[in-house]
Amino acid sequence: MTLDIILIILGAAFIIIGILGCVLPVLPGVPLSYIGIVLLHLTTRVEFSTTFLVLWGLIVIAVQILDYYIPIWGTQKLGGGKKGAWGSAIGIVVGMFIIPPWGIIIFPFVGAVIGELMDEKEFKIALKAGLGAFLGFVAGTIMKLVVAIVLAFYFFKEIIYILIN
Repeated sequence: MTLDIILIILGAAFIIIGILGCVLPVLPGVPLSYIGIVLLHLTTRVEFSTTFLVLWGLIVIAVQILDYYIPIWGTQKLGGGKKGAWGSAIGIVVGMFIIPPWGIIIFPFVGAVIGELMDEKEFKIALKAGLGAFLGFVAGTIMKLVVAIVLAFYFFKEIIYILIN
């Protein structure tokens, strides 16, 4: 029983930190939320199905991959070319290390703009590509929040069930 309480408290902490990590790029929000679900599953009081755990594990992996791809895709959708997409991708990586967490928000935009300017495109077109990178970042953040909130729902639904019974 004591181990269950520790696992539940740790799981709740991971769920909450996971939600925060969806808006603070320095934390891997969705994987942390998933760890919270796994910790709850390890208790003697809650048992998620294998299908549930595998499905959500795959969703978490897909969201993590898409989170890095969507700003690049946004750059291309708003008129950016290969250099703008590469600039956005390089900006994501550089932004993680230069000034986290803000770097991962700002640098894809800056990288896309610089990439487009290197391709000798007009400043207006370069800014539009940068906007695509920023909108891609926002879309990725919303996607992560939705997944983390759904995982939090399942977690706290089970906690409420434990408390009632």
